[in-house]
Amino acid sequence: MDYSLVDHIGSFGIGTDKVWQQSRGIKLYYETYGQGEPLLMIHGNGGSISAFSNQIPYFAQKYKVIAVDSRAQGKTIDNRDSLSFEMMADDFNALLDSMHITSCRVLGWSDGGINALLLAIRHPQKVKMLASTGANLIPDSTVLTPHEYKKWMDYYRQLCSQKQTEETKNSAKLMALDLFQPHITAAQLQTITCPSLIIGGDHDLILPSHTLEIANGIPNAFCWIIPDSGHSTLIQHKKQFNEVVDAFFARNRHAKQ
Repeated sequence: MDYSLVDHIGSFGIGTDKVWQQSRGIKLYYETYGQGEPLLMIHGNGGSISAFSNQIPYFAQKYKVIAVDSRAQGKTIDNRDSLSFEMMADDFNALLDSMHITSCRVLGWSDGGINALLLAIRHPQKVKMLASTGANLIPDSTVLTPHEYKKWMDYYRQLCSQKQTEETKNSAKLMALDLFQPHITAAQLQTITCPSLIIGGDHDLILPSHTLEIANGIPNAFCWIIPDSGHSTLIQHKKQFNEVVDAFFARNRHAKQ
């Protein structure tokens, strides 16, 4: 692997390392914070490491936080036309391999929650336990609020009708990801064996009934629907979110590596 490493003081007010990992055709950008057992954080569609600005300082007190800019987002550039959740899950697996991490906790939000599930499905040995908020298994208006789904589709069509610059092509690629993916089956969920906490808001754009379906599909998983919350559970209820996820991870601190 080819690395470029620079020590600096991060935007979260704590020491960090900036790293680019060259593998799988891209330079994957990530930052690390704190010391201890590893905790991988995966952001949502069109986001970046900054999505976890309320979580990194909190969890870096106990864990080595690994925050990643996913493929084609943030500082991780990918100009190719194809993009899938499976590609990204494999990116994170390669990243953990490069860091010589055999198992870690994973916290994912939205698309990152989907990636957390797929990482546990495709590379089960890598996920010691997971917390996933705002994830979905299929991409249609039976699991997403119909209003949001229509808004996304209208925006995608608008992007496709514009002059195709690198920026509009990338934005359309990211919108297509959520409009036409993922396709995670009940049988795949059954293969997840790590302790799992599945989270959603009671006013999430992912219907709470679907969040419950995900939790019911994973053996022995816990489900937490947060009252008075939309999709941004970890922002709207940051203190409670951090404390509950932290307690879940700590209770399973001695889970099998």
